[in-house]
Amino acid sequence: MSPLVSAVRLANSQGHADALPPEEVGALPSKVSAAAESTDRAFHAGLARLTGGLSPAAVALAFADWQLHLLTSPGECAMLAGEALQHGMQFINAMVPRHATFQPWSVIKPPAADRRFAGRDWELPPFNLLAQSFLLTEDWWHSTTSDVRGLAHSNAAIADFVTRQCLDTMAPTNFAGSNPKVLRKIMETGGGNFVYGLHNWMEDWQTLLKGGAAHDQQFVVGKDVAVTPGKVVYRNDLIELIQYSPTTPTVRPETILIVPAWIMKYYILDLSPHNSLVRFLVENGFTVFMISWKNPTSVDRNLSLEDYREQGVDAAVAAINEFMPERAIHAAGYCLGGTLLSIAAARLQRDRPDCLKTVTMLAAQTDFTEAGELTLFVNESQVSFLEDMMWQPGVLGSMQMAGAFQMLRSNDLLWSRMVHDYLIGERAPPSDLMSWNADATRMPYQMHSDYLRHLFLNNDLAEGRYQTGGKPIALSDLRKPMFVVGTLRDHVAPWKSVHKIHFLADADITYVLTNGGHNAGIVAAPDEAEHSYQVLTKKAADPYVGPEEWIKLAPAHEGSWWGEWVRFLAAHSGSPVAPPSFETEGSVQDAPGSYVLQR
Repeated sequence: MSPLVSAVRLANSQGHADALPPEEVGALPSKVSAAAESTDRAFHAGLARLTGGLSPAAVALAFADWQLHLLTSPGECAMLAGEALQHGMQFINAMVPRHATFQPWSVIKPPAADRRFAGRDWELPPFNLLAQSFLLTEDWWHSTTSDVRGLAHSNAAIADFVTRQCLDTMAPTNFAGSNPKVLRKIMETGGGNFVYGLHNWMEDWQTLLKGGAAHDQQFVVGKDVAVTPGKVVYRNDLIELIQYSPTTPTVRPETILIVPAWIMKYYILDLSPHNSLVRFLVENGFTVFMISWKNPTSVDRNLSLEDYREQGVDAAVAAINEFMPERAIHAAGYCLGGTLLSIAAARLQRDRPDCLKTVTMLAAQTDFTEAGELTLFVNESQVSFLEDMMWQPGVLGSMQMAGAFQMLRSNDLLWSRMVHDYLIGERAPPSDLMSWNADATRMPYQMHSDYLRHLFLNNDLAEGRYQTGGKPIALSDLRKPMFVVGTLRDHVAPWKSVHKIHFLADADITYVLTNGGHNAGIVAAPDEAEHSYQVLTKKAADPYVGPEEWIKLAPAHEGSWWGEWVRFLAAHSGSPVAPPSFETEGSVQDAPGSYVLQR
């Protein structure tokens, strides 16, 4: 029997409220209310398992808004009908041979970012016509959610996202009979690819039941990745602070503190020796500290975003100050760690203005009004739904987080992989970045709720309402030189959103725009030839330059942006001194420590 039913029966059995003791009369409504809330949370949590965490109410409201505005826009409907007829005629004309040879992509071409139809086989007539018909359909459905007068932008984005997800399931690339790459593999292997694919599927299913992704874990932490020598010199209930051993006879007097995001393991910045940003900094004469976050469990459900600042960034700064007193710190934050660093740095600028020397933010946002497709998951209905989903377990599970990112890039992260693994029957070659990506973490209930409500939903940080220690902070208090990196194809922190730090901080800002995405753009080893970037410095007193103008003005460079960062750090550092010797005095254990090994 549910608590709600029990409470109601208790009330009825007493006959009248005045038959109950006064303290029970007052407590009864609160008990009923708590029972009702628990019932609703449990129902929403169960529903979330069926919807992948998407709020049905949020999606229904968006579709209702979209459909009602379309139904009351006869001109728009007529235009869409005409566009559909035009697409149909164009496709029929493409089917009629007009030349001695077939002309592929004569009606529509895939967008540059769409790699599903890459390859010569997709230029063969039957497959090319299938691809063009699909792209025309996709383009038409996108038109139905674009420029509908009166339709809320957020609802249009949700409708477009959901229709695109539905269409992507029906792409001709996803079926063996309409994918020429799969058909070619069938001819090459005599159908053996399906046997290999079935084996891969069974392997994935078994590892999924175990709650992991074992076949991706080809790189062992501490043996193949996260191998830069160092010591854990400080530990509390939330972080381990790693200090890396110097490899140069002298180092800069200022240390570097790196604050990674806690939705990922820190060693994305210390992958294999050839692409480790930590190793690169150490080899260039810097003393580097790294925060390694604990992987929270249900007992950590009440850890807040403020706890992450106090027990994370502030605790690390205090430990470094104890080890190396009166030496300023080059603070750097990646992704959500960069957002948290901006909060901590603004507070430190107010309370301890000489504590930090510079602030570096890597693919980190401070204004969340245009935070890309992640904002699809952030409205009051969706946030409440996610809170209910996290309520009982106390954390947002790693699989749920991975599912959200897969939906943002379903073609690259979901469907293409399923085709390659199960229909073609081949695994992608293992890489350190793929292994790291499979080594996921959890997030505490309270922290994630704070993050979504205060930063995404209410944009408190950018608008001066976010409080630390009971006092509001302002990003305009950031006055130390800043080095900010955006990545060109970032779906998590779009570079134009990252660029907004220019009108929020009152500091000299060196902004770098690098090619690549949220992860691959940051992990840009200098010996890899495919990297390029643009860079431009704006003084605090200079007029604001918007992103469209910035990209025209900023000089372009070939190679990795890592060297640009080292030059920036060196320009704001003192003359080299002897390396610190404290690493062996108070060390807890060797790097990479124990928190990074938590599953």
